[in-house]
Amino acid sequence: MTDTTAQTLKDRARTRIEADSKSLLAVSHEIFEEPELAFEEVKSAARLADLLEDGGMKVERAIHGLETAFRGTAGELGPHVVICAEYDALPEIGHACGHNIIGTSSVGAGLALSELADDLGIRVTVLGTPAEEGGGGKVELMNAGAFDDATVSMMVHPAPLEVVDMPCLAIARAEVTYHGMEAHASAFPERGLNALDAVNLSYSAIAALRQHISRSERIHGIITHGGDAPNVVPKMASATYYIRARNLEDLKALKARVIRCFEAGALATGCELELVWAGHDYSDLFTNPTIAEFYDSNLQNLGRSALPRQVMEAYAGSTDMGNVSFAVPSIHPMMGINSLPAVNHQADFARHTISADGDKAVVDAALAMAWTTIDLATTPGAFDKVRAEFEAGPPTETRFS
Repeated sequence: MTDTTAQTLKDRARTRIEADSKSLLAVSHEIFEEPELAFEEVKSAARLADLLEDGGMKVERAIHGLETAFRGTAGELGPHVVICAEYDALPEIGHACGHNIIGTSSVGAGLALSELADDLGIRVTVLGTPAEEGGGGKVELMNAGAFDDATVSMMVHPAPLEVVDMPCLAIARAEVTYHGMEAHASAFPERGLNALDAVNLSYSAIAALRQHISRSERIHGIITHGGDAPNVVPKMASATYYIRARNLEDLKALKARVIRCFEAGALATGCELELVWAGHDYSDLFTNPTIAEFYDSNLQNLGRSALPRQVMEAYAGSTDMGNVSFAVPSIHPMMGINSLPAVNHQADFARHTISADGDKAVVDAALAMAWTTIDLATTPGAFDKVRAEFEAGPPTETRFS
């Protein structure tokens, strides 16, 4: 296919996205105004699925046993492009990670590509993936076969800064509960086993451990319950921790060290430890070089400029898209919304997701993904190159300093 033809298709994609922009932005703002937590995104999922259906795509709801997952499809034959939509919020601070932007930009890209799918010789799916902030909706969907015939996958995440090859850490979530014995804290303290003391001792042990872990590793947590009354020895106390490392292998080793800190709290106080690894462990992210190169070129055509990965390594987060990236060639770039000094997981960042810059990111991310897909489909051998890079695996050099 000629460059002229590819440009014509890109122009058609732009025309469709600009025509849909009013409804896309309206839904982005509606999702922002009614934030829903993991696996509870009933209204958000319905709004996005309605957009796909109204735009002419075939839509399936409540797929693979997940009430808030959905699938919109177009095209009959050829390579299969899966665009992931996210739409869950954070407790208390709502859409402080900008999933309202992610969901609507993915829908915008999918709708634009749906009317080009036959011309491009591809199949397109917009996959609604719940519970990225906790629960691992993409892992659930992947285990159920939702990505089995995918050729490539992509999504775009809002951030303060622009980066194509997003640094991501593997992550595990620990739910820790100590069971002790209640007693009158003044009259009969010797008859109690203090579960809060067990939490505090494990917290201190983890604080000490942090001095002796890799610079790319993270351990952070909160006490979720510390007792019921000051004059009653707490018989139950609990905490939630996130443990992060460069990859799943390093994460396994770090988890073992953290477990010993939890065990120390139980041993010192005589309480019983209950430890649950909640949800799914998330992998690090394997960004496909060819897809990323096309995306970066399209980003520049939109007047945007991305920072090198190395500059962003100190700001690594985690995502269940990492797991997808080791099953399907993928990208998960970050798109800037001009929010600084506000950063992800701050209330001010949430407000920026419905600002003029946040709205622009919805349109630009949709364009960048649609254009990247067009490049993949119109460049001879591109999908074969993507597959070869994927089969070769991630670079062998250390991905974090």
